[in-house]
Amino acid sequence: MTVDETSRKLAARILDWYEAMGVDAALDEAPADWLARGDRAPGADFTLAATKLQDVPPAPASAHGQSTQENRPPDPPKPRRHFPAKAAPAANANARGAVSHARTLADLEGMLQRFEGCGLKATAKNQCFYRGAEKARLMIIGEAPGRDEDLEGKPFVGRAGMLLDKMLAAIELGESDVHITNIVYWRPPGNRTPTPQEALACRPFLERQVTLVAPEIILAVGGAAAKQMFDVTDGIMRIRGKWRTLNIGGYEARAIATLHPAYLLRTPAAKGMAWRDLLTIKNALKARQ
Repeated sequence: MTVDETSRKLAARILDWYEAMGVDAALDEAPADWLARGDRAPGADFTLAATKLQDVPPAPASAHGQSTQENRPPDPPKPRRHFPAKAAPAANANARGAVSHARTLADLEGMLQRFEGCGLKATAKNQCFYRGAEKARLMIIGEAPGRDEDLEGKPFVGRAGMLLDKMLAAIELGESDVHITNIVYWRPPGNRTPTPQEALACRPFLERQVTLVAPEIILAVGGAAAKQMFDVTDGIMRIRGKWRTLNIGGYEARAIATLHPAYLLRTPAAKGMAWRDLLTIKNALKARQ
């Protein structure tokens, strides 16, 4: 194997690792050829533009020729740390009062576009509110938008979304029959799971959304969504397939959880469990016709 072939294979492995870690965008307009830099490590040329060491006056020496604690200059004040998650309850309370005035999904979407209480909004490209019918008997609530959703501005439009559409078609439902959304409306960096604080910040909008859609059945898709919607700590395998009554924002509906399509793509053997959950929903919808 030549040196060029080895370098290409090594570069391909690095790119695969980047993709697995959630890196999907470059931070510079032009790619940097790090292999052409030789033995210099990334950042080797970086120097602080702030105070240099020689500009700092030495501490006064004691009688024994050593600096004393008392004679040292005072330490500069530490920058105050900010914890956006701490603001979630306050943002939640403010948003809850505002969203009660939303009479339509369009009103709610406009309020969400002006909402600044969730830090995910700062790193996302687009807001993903919902897709499907404005009024639906079945409302599907997932975890969070991914890369494809962030680019298109709609939930469940990537590979997992295509599988979800096939799952719905298997029980004779289409996009016009359901309302699809997530517990958060912006993509978390690297497709990570949204934090409880991020979900809490979006919760008033989700509660009002449920009230406006007025579904008979709410389907929580995936463990993160099920835990947030049902306020439980059990894993999805314990939660799925069991009916419960969900009271959200004063609206009451039957609710059930199932496995996330993204998990089914990675674990095809689990599709049988999801299929049983779908049949349960199909029978429940038929029984109420």
